[in-house]
Amino acid sequence: MKQDAVKRDLVLVADDSPDALSLINDALEAAGMDVLVALEGRQALNIAARMQPDIILLDAVMPHLDGFATCEALKQDPALCAIPVIFMTGLTETENVVRGLDVGGVDYLTKPINPDELLARMRVHLNNARLTQSAQSALDTTGQHLMTVSPDGLVHWATPQAHALLARANVSELWIETSLRPQLADWLRRTPAVNDQLALKGLDYALSVRLLSHQSNGDFLFKLVDEQRGTGPVLLQNQLDLTTRAAEVLYWVANGKTNKEIGEILSMSPRTVNKHLEQVYPALGVENRTAAAGVALRILVRE
Repeated sequence: MKQDAVKRDLVLVADDSPDALSLINDALEAAGMDVLVALEGRQALNIAARMQPDIILLDAVMPHLDGFATCEALKQDPALCAIPVIFMTGLTETENVVRGLDVGGVDYLTKPINPDELLARMRVHLNNARLTQSAQSALDTTGQHLMTVSPDGLVHWATPQAHALLARANVSELWIETSLRPQLADWLRRTPAVNDQLALKGLDYALSVRLLSHQSNGDFLFKLVDEQRGTGPVLLQNQLDLTTRAAEVLYWVANGKTNKEIGEILSMSPRTVNKHLEQVYPALGVENRTAAAGVALRILVRE
């Protein structure tokens, strides 16, 4: 019985040195990887856009467009920004290493390249990239309106649901670049706290963004909120026929808060929170907190 072929990693190597290209190509092919070659930055960008490599090895000093500018261009392209970039160059000064990391490189190797060390580092970054891709794929299937944003307001990634919500609001690529990006950048400069929310300006359809977390890579995770259709508690109130207060309590239960925490958020005692829950359970046809949270989450995720 014929076994399925194992997927080989696709590597783009950009270097204007034939000797370096030959050495790296032989090492990568011997390790079971497929290799694409570029001699300068613009050619590397074109190949990356067409072939979507798994990882990119980039010389810093190349004609026409150097490695630093090439990496910056890669990271500004939503379709390419998640590809890990490893710099390999003869530039050994600390300022060049820092610059390589600042423009988006995940690692920096100085020439002459040791093939074994290069392969070891590549495996680490390929594995990290796969873990990140798996996490993003999981988010893509949860129905959440999520997106990651760089400190300068650039949207790096968004779930299909977030794209759909932006389309519902008739958002254009021009508006994202000329209006959304400056609004987000200005807000982030003011260091908002987790769960702070920003109402977006310049739209006929009311949208806002809520800051969910600070990512380890420096990006921010946002949730896009459809204000036109109501906030979470309003959705629960309308769809489950609950009182305003009961809907607010249920919303925070669905977010994993204890009665004490909900009381602090809504300025009521934990006992009052419990009384609202005693009304919520029969209204939803459930018997406990976990089941009630499940009902609420199905509505919130769908919306």
